[in-house]
Amino acid sequence: MNQLAQERQRCLGTGISPWLAPLAILLTHDLALPGYFDGVRVLDRQHLPRDGAVLLAPTHRARWDALLLPHAAGRRVTGRDCRFMVTIDEMKGLQGWFLHRLGCFPVDQGRPTLASLRYAIDLLGNGQQLVVFPEGRIHRDDGGIRLQQGLARLAQMAAAQGIAVPVVPVGIAYGHPQPRLGDGAAVCFGSPLWPSGQGRDAARRFTHDLGLAMESAEQAARTAVGRPISRT
Repeated sequence: MNQLAQERQRCLGTGISPWLAPLAILLTHDLALPGYFDGVRVLDRQHLPRDGAVLLAPTHRARWDALLLPHAAGRRVTGRDCRFMVTIDEMKGLQGWFLHRLGCFPVDQGRPTLASLRYAIDLLGNGQQLVVFPEGRIHRDDGGIRLQQGLARLAQMAAAQGIAVPVVPVGIAYGHPQPRLGDGAAVCFGSPLWPSGQGRDAARRFTHDLGLAMESAEQAARTAVGRPISRT
């Protein structure tokens, strides 16, 4: 990592704690998830790249999503961490202190700073696994997936700097819209998509294709927990 990237990392405070991260994995993977859910199914994990830059694009249905993704794709599975881009509001107070030390970094969705975007590019250039929720916030209704274009533009920025980044659509599902104790949970990985082209039209087309792929992955995950989406 070059000096400018190191300065951005210090500014954003995104180094992963060598003691807190393993402890968090133990508490979530071995205690919280099996204690709350009646099993977590991971579908089509063969679509998940095990090395090289990758953008994970999951549906966002509950706060549990941030625990399920590392369980399905994190250090114990791929040998690397999930680096989350989160809203700036999530990085405040005690919660923010923990998230900083678990490798998360903030972005202002309304006015993203160059420091945040450049740091995301640095991570991808270093072959990291970056998680961006393209819906922007939690949605629990079945009214269809509505994506922002930030992820597509981030992938375009990476491509412009010579970093080829596959985008993996991810569907996450629970037994109820608001997960309950004893629910089943499922994570489904879709086939990677490769962004192409630059500009607004290319970003719009890719965002549309990504939305369809995320809907397909979510339907598979919902079926796995016995709550398939009914489209009328």
